[in-house]
Amino acid sequence: MSQLNFENPELPLLIVNPNSAGGATGRNWSSIAADFRAHFGPFVTRFTESSGQGSSIALDAVQAGHRFVIACGGDGTINEVMNGIVDSGVDAELGVLPSGTGGDFRRFIGMSNETRDAARQLRDGHTITIDIGLVEFIDLKGNQQTRHFINISSFGIGASVATRVAESGFLKWLPLSGAARGRARFAASTLKEALNLQTFDVKLRIDDGPEKFLRTIALCVCNSSHFGGGMHIAPGALNDDGLLDVVGIGDIGLSKIVRVAPRLYGSGILGVEGITSGRASKIHAESSDGRIVPLEIDGEVVGKLPATYQVLPSRLRVRVPNED
Repeated sequence: MSQLNFENPELPLLIVNPNSAGGATGRNWSSIAADFRAHFGPFVTRFTESSGQGSSIALDAVQAGHRFVIACGGDGTINEVMNGIVDSGVDAELGVLPSGTGGDFRRFIGMSNETRDAARQLRDGHTITIDIGLVEFIDLKGNQQTRHFINISSFGIGASVATRVAESGFLKWLPLSGAARGRARFAASTLKEALNLQTFDVKLRIDDGPEKFLRTIALCVCNSSHFGGGMHIAPGALNDDGLLDVVGIGDIGLSKIVRVAPRLYGSGILGVEGITSGRASKIHAESSDGRIVPLEIDGEVVGKLPATYQVLPSRLRVRVPNED
C-alpha cells in the first residue's frame, strides 16, 4: 500500500529533485513549473528531500495508480525513479524532464534540455520499451545490494570521477548553462583523476566464457552510449537489443589518455590500441589482488566490486520524442 497521499492518480506525476543542477531546479521551480504546465498540461508534483527518496516516491505513486511518472533532475534522479517503477512490478511509463548535471540518458533518447521543448516532447511523444541493466554489488557499508541501471555502470576511474564531481563545487562560478557547466565539471574531474591514475587488476567473466585477468583503469557496462556528461563511450550501444556493451580501458598511460580524450566527445575511442569492447548478457567482475575497486551506477558511486551485471530485456516503458 502507498505510504503517501497521491491525489489525482489519473494525472502524470512529476518527481522533482530540487537539489539537481546545483540547486537551480529548486530555486527556479516556479518558472519551470509554469513553462511545463503551459506546454504539457496538468500534472501533480512530489519533491524529493533526500538521496534515494525518488525510488520510494515512484514506487508508492505507481501502486497508488499513477501510470506516467516523470523524473525531473539529472541521471541520478532518473535512476531512482526508474528503480521505483521497476520494483513496483506495475506496467507504468517513465518520462524525463531534464534538469541536472550530466544529462546522459536524456541525450541518448533525444530529450531537449529546454523545459518548453521537453514538455512538448513529453506531451506529443511516443512510447518505446527498453532494456535495463541489473547489478549485484557490495555497497559502501559492505552489504550486498541489487540495483537497476538505465544508462551505464562502471568501475575504476569512472567511479572516481563521479565522486569528484559530486563532492566538488568548482566551476560553479562559470557563466554557463547547467548542462554546459556539468560537462565542464566532468571533463575537469576526469583530467584531475587521470593525473593520479590508478590501474586495477580484476578477474572478469563474460557470459559463460573463461575467466580472464585484466589490468584496467576503467570498465564500462553500457545500456546506452554516453556517460560522464557527454562522453561517447559506447557509440554502438542500443537499449533494445537484449545485450549490454562492455568497454574496457586498459593500462594505456596518461599521455595517451590526454591524446584521445577529445574523441570521447566526438566519435568515441573504440579502435584505439588498449581499448577493448564487446557485447554480453552477463558480466562478473572482482578484484584479483584484494584492492578496493569503486563502482558507480548512472553517475552515482554506490559501492565496490565484486559485481555481477545482467541485462533485463524489454523491461521498461519510456516516453521519447517523435522524430522530426
